[in-house]
Amino acid sequence: MTQEQTDSLIEYGPRRYIITITVVLCTLLELIDTTVVNVATNTLMGNLGATISEVSWVIASYAIANVIIVPMSSWLSAQFGRKKYFAGSVALFTFASLMCGLSESIWTLVFWRFVQGIGGGALFATSQTILKEIYPPEKIGMAMAMFGMGVIVGPTIGPYLGGYLVYNYSWPVIFYINIPIGIIATFLTLTYIRDNPYEKNSGNGIDWLGIILLIVGIGSLQLVLEQGERNDWFESQYIVSFTILAVLGIIGFIVRMLTTEHPIVDLRVLAKGNVAIATVMNFILGFILFGSVFIYPIYMQRFLGFTAELSGEMFIPGAMLSGLLMPVVGGLLSKGTPPKFMIIGGFTITGIFVYWSSFIFTSNTGADAMFWPLLVRGFGMAFLFVPLSALTLGGLNGKDVGQASGISNMIRQIGGSMSVAIIGVLNETLSAEHRANILQHVTPDNILLQERLAGMKNGLMAASGDGEKASQQALAFLNYSIDKQASILSYIDIFHYLTVFIVVTVPIVLLAKTYKLNQDSMGGH
Repeated sequence: MTQEQTDSLIEYGPRRYIITITVVLCTLLELIDTTVVNVATNTLMGNLGATISEVSWVIASYAIANVIIVPMSSWLSAQFGRKKYFAGSVALFTFASLMCGLSESIWTLVFWRFVQGIGGGALFATSQTILKEIYPPEKIGMAMAMFGMGVIVGPTIGPYLGGYLVYNYSWPVIFYINIPIGIIATFLTLTYIRDNPYEKNSGNGIDWLGIILLIVGIGSLQLVLEQGERNDWFESQYIVSFTILAVLGIIGFIVRMLTTEHPIVDLRVLAKGNVAIATVMNFILGFILFGSVFIYPIYMQRFLGFTAELSGEMFIPGAMLSGLLMPVVGGLLSKGTPPKFMIIGGFTITGIFVYWSSFIFTSNTGADAMFWPLLVRGFGMAFLFVPLSALTLGGLNGKDVGQASGISNMIRQIGGSMSVAIIGVLNETLSAEHRANILQHVTPDNILLQERLAGMKNGLMAASGDGEKASQQALAFLNYSIDKQASILSYIDIFHYLTVFIVVTVPIVLLAKTYKLNQDSMGGH
């Protein structure tokens, strides 16, 4: 695509701002729905008569559909036209939201969540491409900043919003709130968003083999990551089978994409600009971002007695700080600040947050102790999303923008899922090790322990008058305390591992080339 063609896609005046609001709103909707259901699991179990394993599919089905559709978004956009594809995706997401709320059985809800994920996956990847095209080069930094606000705020307010709606209303409302916004967004899309006339369908038919390999490979990988812990990983034949499918599917998909003339996901884009390095950095971001967010709510709810709503609330100040800093970050990028240095800074600040977290996790940490580390996390995140988008898209043009955006977003999501899976395994393994170490000191000749047990027994016996029952309760409380301490020690270890991971991997970004946003290089080679 020539510079003249690129310029012809730029929008001006109110039209540009309406399109910006529309795509950012759609991104926000999609990302809120990735986390909004997480806090409603107990309610769904009660209302739909489902087990925790069945309810987990409500979350997993959405993630699996997302990770399949995101890398295909650029190809699908070329097949159907930008406007139709984006409007159709918003409409599908909105209709699926309605059907989710109307579901009367758990498996009906799982099905409609999968459909919702298909619609939602397109919103995230295509929004980024649209914003890149409608802004002139000197303002792309600010456009990416507005997009970044949605990226950070969405997953953060999802759990809080879900907790609030479930507690004050009922679980279907978490889906119904999408409907009026979705209807407005569909109307605005059809009215204001234009097709990209240079994003042409090759006209060489549909690569069904490529699509099947993508669904089998990436879909199976996401399924393994989402469901592995609940099924004892490779102790389960079910997980082993899908792991084999994932490996074969991904290898077959890579081979197919590199050998076919018209691939649905053009992996050759990894050789252009900084796409390969940016993809690695997106994986690291997903790994760190989702990993830290995964640990905090579990710790707050399991050991500190926080409600889901309160634990979600703890992340909001950091998200608001990120949002406020986004225009500053966008301005720095527009003035020519190399994104790789901002990314190094953002990860350094995030590393400080991760290491700091290892010092505040105790059995009686209060909300005040977590406020400042989570605020630092928000500060660090502000310097990651937008510069990473700039790093990914720098030096690209035309269809390469959509392809790179789809690949990097998919990899970030896989990084997050992989992080949660690995942390789950580490938590289980390390907790068992710490419990074994603690039990070495739980012996009959430990005078302090015996005095503590006697004190608990006397206190409980004073309340119940039953000596035998008081002894059993004291031992049960001791066992709970040991488990609690072992888990907290495992979280501390995990934060140390994450810190080392950041220190070792982040310098890779220094290998990136510099493409300034206000130069033609952003438009391509």
